[in-house]
Amino acid sequence: MQIIGTVKCRETKKCRLWFEQRGITFHFVDLGKRGLSSGELKSIAIRTSWDELMDRDSKAWAKRQLEWKDFNPEEELNEEPLLLKTPVVREGRKVVIGYKPDEYEQFIDK
Repeated sequence: MQIIGTVKCRETKKCRLWFEQRGITFHFVDLGKRGLSSGELKSIAIRTSWDELMDRDSKAWAKRQLEWKDFNPEEELNEEPLLLKTPVVREGRKVVIGYKPDEYEQFIDK
């Protein structure tokens, strides 16, 4: 399982803590250190939408002034990883965008 986010993101910290408290191991991908490949982004977008992946409250969104532009979300996310709404939790074909503990239950082996 992967948790994708940044170490400074409050929602990502809560997400990581949720899994740690349940003893669930995960690999953390810090977007501050490395972005996702185009293929990784596409595999996430297939389960949701490109528009849902955009963090419209991020500093990167404001800095790029995307509110006032016509843009391609896929291209923007490939150029600027910090536009990705975090945390992203994924395992196999399952993907959850944002801090949603109720939806994280699907990642627990039953």
